[in-house]
Amino acid sequence: MLNSVATGRRLALRAAAWQLLAALLVAVLFLLWGLPQALAAALGAGAMLAGGLAAGRLAFGGGVLPAGAAMLRLVVFAVVALGIGVWNLPPLPLVAGLVVALVAQVLAVASGR
Repeated sequence: MLNSVATGRRLALRAAAWQLLAALLVAVLFLLWGLPQALAAALGAGAMLAGGLAAGRLAFGGGVLPAGAAMLRLVVFAVVALGIGVWNLPPLPLVAGLVVALVAQVLAVASGR
């Protein structure tokens, strides 16, 4: 085994920190166009952050997890559906928030090696 579980946990936390910073930046950027756009961008980035944290918890939590824990992987899709379908937030900033948070996660993981 090349990596320990502790190393994986640190990498997951680093990726979450990068995603949180990206979420704040994209929300502030979209605030220039209005509050609904900023909320949508923050919601999209926050959904990706929550999904990443849930995946990290599942991967490095240890032990046998109940079947309900596997459903946490769908948190991104559920939040996007709520944001667009229920709260009527603009979809472009929401998707931009998702993409920015995903890129931040990839960059965090790539820089951790």
